[in-house]
Amino acid sequence: MSTLVDIRRLKKHFPIVGGVFRRPVGAVRAVDGVTLAIKRGQWLGLVGESGCGKTTLAKTAVRLWKPTSGHIYFDVPDDIRTEIEGLEAQGKNSSRLASLLRENDLTFFSSGRLHSFRRRAQLVHQDPFTSLNPRMKIKNIVGEPFRIHKVLSGQAVKTAVEELLSRVGLSSGQLERYPHQFSGGQRQRIAIARALATKPEFIAFDEPTSALDVSVQAQILNLLKDLKTEFGLTYLYITHELLIAESVCDYIAVMYLGKVVEMGRPEETFHTPRHPYSQCLIAATPVPDPQRRVGRIVLPGEVPSPANPPPGCAFHPRCSRATDQCHESEPELKPISGDHYVACFHPL
Repeated sequence: MSTLVDIRRLKKHFPIVGGVFRRPVGAVRAVDGVTLAIKRGQWLGLVGESGCGKTTLAKTAVRLWKPTSGHIYFDVPDDIRTEIEGLEAQGKNSSRLASLLRENDLTFFSSGRLHSFRRRAQLVHQDPFTSLNPRMKIKNIVGEPFRIHKVLSGQAVKTAVEELLSRVGLSSGQLERYPHQFSGGQRQRIAIARALATKPEFIAFDEPTSALDVSVQAQILNLLKDLKTEFGLTYLYITHELLIAESVCDYIAVMYLGKVVEMGRPEETFHTPRHPYSQCLIAATPVPDPQRRVGRIVLPGEVPSPANPPPGCAFHPRCSRATDQCHESEPELKPISGDHYVACFHPL
């Protein structure tokens, strides 16, 4: 499969201001050097505890937020990406490099090109009640992307909205209702219908089922599976529910303090985790399987502040296997076996 989304050394830092003149005195390193590739048609799960940067990564990847540094390539040929990397390695700010970045890197896109890009990539937020305008009827909420991107107009918009609502399990008789008149699961279906309006290739989901009942979660996940197959979609799926990620995702990435520390297929990441943080995260997850024994691992200390991360490996203050090398140097994400990657000097 070809690579659809290629994120390289991506950083998103939020400035901390202080003093009378409100000058920057530091930065919160929400995303701090993430490299991640999502293949076309893949369902990539992004897991990690709260505050590790998952949502920031998703919003930056679809360019709702401008990155501090790094590259975001969307459906860019391999030879173009290789040429950009080669020119940057030479350390020359050539006109050729500048031209390639303007044409291929989302970080350098103009507002007009970003407007066109948004038809191809969408984001479904965690809480549909806050992401849906309470003053707009459903027919206008789902129909708005058609008008903004000038895809359809008039009666064609109404017909397309009815088709989308039908596809996500709602009826045309609900077009005149407002968001507060729907349940949580129905509002999430509306958000998904709106995301599908522009026929995107890529959708990022920010914990879309975390606030829903278990039965409704299953319905939404089955809907996402069907839509992925029908429309050939590629997903970035953020979740706290590791069991859900294991059951639906093709590939898993584990984040800790703004960095990806392990990536691999679900059967590798969850059954034979190699990074000490992944092991602790998985061990803390209740498993409804009496045949699967998972020991409890207690981590010492607390998660460091992203405004003042520790030097070297970010996990070393809480790691029982940390050495002097871990205190001084930051490990790179490297392949351990096949397509299983780990950022650790001493993986199991």
